Amino acid sequence: MKLSYLKMLFLLGCIVYFGDITSLSNHFVDAKIFKNFSEFEIEEQLKVINKPAMQIIKTTQGDLYGCVDFYKQPAFDHPLMKNHISHYKMQESPILQKSRSNNEKFGYLWENGIGCPIGTVPIKRISKDELLRLNMFSDKFRPQGSWNFTYSQYNVNANQHHFAVSRTKTKGKSYYGAAMIMTVNDPKVEFEQYSSARMHIQIGDDFIQAGWTVNPKLYSDKRTRTFVYAKIGENQCYNNMCSVGIIMVRPDISLGMDLGPPAIRGSPVGVYCEYGIFKDKANGNWWLKFGGHDIGYWPEKIFQESSATNIEWGGEVYSASMPSPQMGNGHFPVARTGYDAIIFNRTIVDESFKIVENIDREAFSDNTRGYNLIDGTFSEPHMINKLNYGGPGNI
Repeated sequence: MKLSYLKMLFLLGCIVYFGDITSLSNHFVDAKIFKNFSEFEIEEQLKVINKPAMQIIKTTQGDLYGCVDFYKQPAFDHPLMKNHISHYKMQESPILQKSRSNNEKFGYLWENGIGCPIGTVPIKRISKDELLRLNMFSDKFRPQGSWNFTYSQYNVNANQHHFAVSRTKTKGKSYYGAAMIMTVNDPKVEFEQYSSARMHIQIGDDFIQAGWTVNPKLYSDKRTRTFVYAKIGENQCYNNMCSVGIIMVRPDISLGMDLGPPAIRGSPVGVYCEYGIFKDKANGNWWLKFGGHDIGYWPEKIFQESSATNIEWGGEVYSASMPSPQMGNGHFPVARTGYDAIIFNRTIVDESFKIVENIDREAFSDNTRGYNLIDGTFSEPHMINKLNYGGPGNI
């Protein structure tokens, strides 16, 4: 593996380990409504998502991003964000200055070796065809939590969602964040399917998800890419594609990025990414961390509740028709690092804003014929609260 590629993975928030770890509307429109959209409405919706950009830049994988003024991101279109002053100041730090001179930071992601100018953020451009597919997302297609699903060895529910997750089970507790490290995998999916590995934070009736996904309908390919998903009130969307989307704060990193080739099962080389979602005690904003870096945030004011009630980690898949897709690396877990899709170093932030490793949790898979998990039944050095999960699907 080339040194430059190893550097890129590290700087993207992913680490390569050797051996054993030392829209005019603010939501997607259902297809039955979408058929009534006029050409004018489609073009107007494109303008909302593809905000005017100072310049267009490319990733090293060829994806197009627009460098959009920080305060012109779609998230600032939310009615509650009128006259909002961000607590985050986009300034050229000494570290970023250094990275712009010798490409030691996220510059490896971009053809220009830099990213966007200071004061702007990179937002993925979408085509008209991609918008048509986004607007045809039905309620069933959207990410969900596992709590409304029940276990059955032969369960094939009408929504065709399936889960293999570890989740908090103590009732009446409040949470102010969670974190994890996860393997990067490449489950096989078809166009009307997706397979994700993510952390899900339930905030009353709302929620935030963060992790990676293989989602051809969203990204027009079958690559493993970063994503966040927010459901807030009646509105919900991926990444920063609408007014309840995340507010990005960095000019050199964005969402929807290709995470590159995953490790081969059985290989001593593993590729891992680190995610965290934490509430800022000072101002209440929910921050996304990726690889230890603050990437963006959701303002507290757009949520109905101030704390999270449940958290879960693991895999989620969806299929519009049978058979269902792979989860994780496409294999049932066998409790071996290098052979399983895993999530580890899971922590939560409790009511006192303290990071806690001792998590009262339960394992859940709604259909063990297709997906399963092993939660914390064994340990390895440098790994706590490990979750092995995945499966071939085909249900």
